[in-house]
This record gives sequence, C-alpha cells and structure tokens, in this order.
Amino acid sequence: MSTTTAAPAAATTEVAKGGFTAAAANYLEDRTSISGAVKEFGRKIFPDHWSFLLGEVALYSFVVILLSGTFLTFFFQASMAEVVYHGSYVPLKGVEMSAAMSSTLNISFEIRGGLLMRQIHHWAALLFVAAIGLHMLRIFFTGAFRKPRELNWVIGFVLFILAMAEGFTGYSLPDDLLSGNGLRIIDGLIKGLPVVGTWISFLLFGGEFPGTAIVGRLYTLHILLLPALVVAFIALHLMFVVIHKHTQYAAPGRTQGNVVGYPVLPVYAAKAGGFFFIVFGVIALMASFFTINPIWNYGPYDPSPVSAGTQPDWYIGFADGALRLVPPGWEFVWLDRTWSFNIIVPVVILGLFIVTVMIYPFVEAWVTGDKREHHILDRPRNASTRTAIGAAGVTFYAVFWAAASSDIIATHFKLTMEGVIHALQALLFVGPIIAYVVTKRVCLALQKKDRSIALHGYESGRIVKLPGGEFIEVHEPLDEYERWRLISFETYQPLMIRPNSRGKITAGNRFRAGMSRWFFEDRIIPPSKGELESGHGHH
Repeated sequence: MSTTTAAPAAATTEVAKGGFTAAAANYLEDRTSISGAVKEFGRKIFPDHWSFLLGEVALYSFVVILLSGTFLTFFFQASMAEVVYHGSYVPLKGVEMSAAMSSTLNISFEIRGGLLMRQIHHWAALLFVAAIGLHMLRIFFTGAFRKPRELNWVIGFVLFILAMAEGFTGYSLPDDLLSGNGLRIIDGLIKGLPVVGTWISFLLFGGEFPGTAIVGRLYTLHILLLPALVVAFIALHLMFVVIHKHTQYAAPGRTQGNVVGYPVLPVYAAKAGGFFFIVFGVIALMASFFTINPIWNYGPYDPSPVSAGTQPDWYIGFADGALRLVPPGWEFVWLDRTWSFNIIVPVVILGLFIVTVMIYPFVEAWVTGDKREHHILDRPRNASTRTAIGAAGVTFYAVFWAAASSDIIATHFKLTMEGVIHALQALLFVGPIIAYVVTKRVCLALQKKDRSIALHGYESGRIVKLPGGEFIEVHEPLDEYERWRLISFETYQPLMIRPNSRGKITAGNRFRAGMSRWFFEDRIIPPSKGELESGHGHH
C-alpha cells in the first residue's frame, strides 16, 4: 500500500520543486524527444551578410499577409450576388454592384481599421513577391543554386509562381473595374487556346464571362489552397536550408561548408525577431501614408467603360505586356476553328522562359560537367557568362514588363502608341543581346582589374624617380583578406570532345562541347602563387 501512494507523492514533490512549466516540458520531452531537434536546430549557423536578409523579408511579409488576411476574412463576402450599395461612401450610393464589391467598400469605410488592414495586406503581398524575386536574383548571380541545392532552387521558383498566383487571386476579389478588366484579359487568354480554351473558361467562371462563381472560386484558392501550398513549400525550403546549411562568401580560413555567422539560439533568434517587427513596421507605415488599390475610385466592374491606363500589379505585368507586343493579324481559321497565335505564341514564349529559369541549375551543371558540391559563393564578375545570361534574362523580362505600361509611356512622354510598341518589339530581341555582351565585357574588365590589383596593389597616385631615371608609380600593398577576396575563385576549361563507350562522337557530345566552349571561352585565370610572389617582390 505504501508503494502505491509513494509515486503520486513523488510526482507532487517534483511539480512543486520544478513548477508546472518544468513538468509540462518533461511530459512533452518524454513523448516527443523534441529537445534533440531543438538543440540541433539551435546550433545552426546563419551568415551575417546583408543579402541573406532578403529571404527573411519574404518570410516575414508572408506572416504579415496571414495576419492581415485573417482579419479581412471575417468581413469579406465572396459572392457575386447583385446588391445596391447603401454605405457611407456617397458617390457610390444607390449603385448596383456585387456583394464582394459592397463588402470591400464596407471594410474600407465602415470597419474600424479595415482600410489600414486592406492596405497592409496589399503592400505586404507586393513586398512578398518582390523579396522572393530579389532573393532568387541573389542566389542566381552568386551561384548558390549549384549542387547540392538544385532542388531548393526549383522549390523557391515554384514559391515565386505561387506567390504571383496568390497575389493575382487576391487582387481580383473586390470585383471592381480594375480587377474585372484583369479577369477579362485572363478569360480572353484562356479562350484563345485552341480546342480546350472555351471549356476551361466555362469551368473556371461558371458560365459565360463574368459568370456567377468566379469570385467564390478565387476566394477558395486565395485563402485555402494557395496559402496551404505556400506554407508547405516554405517548410520544404527551410528544411533543405537546414540540411544543406547556408552558402557563404569566400574569406581567408573559410572552407566548403564552414559557415561564419551566428547560431540560431539565442543570438540569431533575437535578431530575427527584431527584424520581423522592423519589416512589419515599414509595411504599416507604407499602408498608412500611401494609398493602394482605391477601389472606390474605380467603381464596380462594368465591361463598357474600359478605362485607359489600367494596369495589373507589377509582378503580373509581364504577361499583359507579352500580349501587347504581338503584331496584329496572327489569326487564321483551320479545321473550323480559329487559331489565335496572338495568344498562343506569348503563352508558349512565357512558358518556355519560366521552365528555362526553373531548370537552369541542371543545364549549367550539364554544360560545365561540374559534379562537385559548392558551399562558397561566386562573385558575379568571376562567373561572367552566368552573370551575362542573368542580365539578358532580366532585360527580356523588363521589356515585357515595360510593355504592360505602353499606354502610360505614350501619354506621359507624348509619344505615339505605335512608336512605343515598335520600339519595345525591337528591344525584346536586341535588348537581351546588348545586355549579354555589355555585362560580359564589364565582368571580364573587372576580373582584369582585380588581377592587376592582386599582383601590384592599389594605385597610390605617387610617382617616384628611380636612380636610373625611370619613373614609376608607388602601389599600396593589399592585406591578406583583400588579396584572398580578389583571387579566390575557380576557373573552368571547356569540356573536351570525347567518344562514348562505343568509340563514337555523337551529335550530343559535339553540342555539349560547343556549349562548354561558349560558356568558358572568355575567362581570366587568377594569378598563381609564383606570380603573386613575383609581384610582391617587385613591389
């Protein structure tokens, strides 16, 4: 009997000594063994370079989206049922509109803090997409996508596409004139696809445009399916970051996998928490002082007043611009169907562009033949061809993006619409080539300059006369870190054409060797140890 009562007494004594928190922690540990995972994660090192904060800005913006979106879901009505507006905004009183539009106006003018929350939500969405895009550019130009992180690049790119889809579905929910025009473009784009376009449009809109179900279906996508996918891919992305560890910039004593920075607990967690409130505060300030998406100025959607100057949010503008750049007359009738190549061609081009960006890490690995793991980042100038390709891709995207504002450019600069369109059509082909050539030349020039500085030091501007009458300029010597930063990069030689196992040189082998020559034909080899010693002795 004494044995039976001893255990509860011991447990009561343990709770009294350690407190309820300690008892709960022990209970959780006994059933999950979570302390090992917390200790392992807490020891992870995060780099201290500012460019790594771009990913955090994207993550914290998404948290702000979730918080503000949760508030808005309590008041928004995802319905296209016709109602008459009787709210406090006088210019629209008595106007027929959808329940979605009416509820959005009520959030803006009737709900305390509603307009602020709407604008926080919208600005956070724009910042979310922008931060992901900049984060991916940093990863691309520094080569952080190389083995073993190719899959994480694909995950991040899918996140970028999901973020754009999430933004567009939210932008389309108020059923105002601006969002209605955007949906009308999407409807035309879908119907321009041969054979299946009409059926997809009817399925999506629930009938002839605008249908009766589009807002409800977009609402389901916006608050349920897309956020769930974004959260899942963010979790996958962070999991791979923990598994592979962060990449790092080269420095003396820093080797592959040796990341220099702060551990998660306690230093990095405290800094990250403070940075989250900074991001949240900046978004709140933007929402307080800069109006975005004033739907009361646009009014409810009506297909008759197609207003000039309407534009989608910046991240989706490239698709609108692609449609504007197609020359007229690209339609013909075949097999009793209209084939709208003014729709098909932009869809195919944009699809190929997106797929190319997504699989680029695998393409570069195949071209270079590089199968090693990489944890040290490249300086963009030292990977001249990759940097030039990135500049060409950004220019290609920028031309489409600018084309979405062709009417704004024409009116503001008092140009003809045809002139703006023709100039952008030419830039679409010439611009990426110019960007590629100029960027590569600049990178090679910077490499030559780095090589000269590593060998001779910095120019001091002081000229001295030697006893033999020769005039020379005195150069300032470099410290170890500066010299290491300038010369610590690898150069690759083009792949040799080699026969396969049957002793034949296939067309694939020739193509790969040709691509490798193009990738590495212009390169600056860093100075060797002997050259450095010779240059130092001369100095």
